[in-house]
Amino acid sequence: MGEPQRLAKRVAALVPCSRSEAEQYIEAGWVQVDGVVADTPQQRVDDAQRVTVDRAADLSKLAPATFLLNQPPGLLPGDAIALLSPANRWAADTERTPLLRAHLRSLQALMPLPPQAAGLAVFSQHRSVIRKLTEEGAFVEQELLAQVEGAIAPDGLRRLAHGLAREGHPLPPARVSWQSEHRLRFALKGIEADLVPWMCAQVGLKVTQLRRIRLGRLPMAGLPAGQWRRLLPGERF
Repeated sequence: MGEPQRLAKRVAALVPCSRSEAEQYIEAGWVQVDGVVADTPQQRVDDAQRVTVDRAADLSKLAPATFLLNQPPGLLPGDAIALLSPANRWAADTERTPLLRAHLRSLQALMPLPPQAAGLAVFSQHRSVIRKLTEEGAFVEQELLAQVEGAIAPDGLRRLAHGLAREGHPLPPARVSWQSEHRLRFALKGIEADLVPWMCAQVGLKVTQLRRIRLGRLPMAGLPAGQWRRLLPGERF
C-alpha cells in the first residue's frame, strides 16, 4: 500500500481534472470518502479508502456567492470573513442554499470598512458584483451614521457637504444632515468610509462610532450584528 495522498490529488485522477478543479468538487460537497461527504481538499486518503464523485457534479452549475455581513467594529476584512459560518447565518435569511467551502473560495471584500467602523460589509465571488463595487464603486452611494462629540464649526455642515479638500484635491459633494444631537448622517459617493473621521475633525468634531447602514440600493435593515445573509437573486447594488 502506498503513502496516503491528498484527497484533491486522488479526485483529480479520478474525474479526471486539474487539481484546482478537484478542490472545487470537494469544497462543493460532491466527494465522498467511504460513503461520507469530505469537503477538505487537504484530507489524506490511502489506497484502501473508496473515493467517489457525485455523478451530477457540474462545476458550471456552482453559482458564485455574495454575502452581506453586519460587521462588528475592530475587524479587518480577513477577520470578518471568519464570521461567515453556519453558526452566524441570520435565521431570517430567505436564500437557504447551504453554506459550502466552495462559497468561501476566493472571496473579495468589496468597499471594505475601516477597522474602527461597523455595519454593512460585502464579500463576493460574483464577477458582476465585484465589477460594480470596484470599477464602478465611485458611483455607488454609501450611507453612514457617525456618532460625534465636540462643537461643530459655524459653517461645519456646509463644509462637510461640499467644502473640504484633502492633499489639494476637493472632495466630491456629499449629503450630510443631523440625525440627533450627536449623530450625523452621511450619504457619500466617491468618498471612502475611512475619510469620515478626518472630515469631521476638519469642522471640530470627533467621531466615536461609525456605522454603514446602506450600500447602493441595499440597506442593512434588520440584519443583526455579527450575522450574515446571502444576496438574493433579484437584489442589486
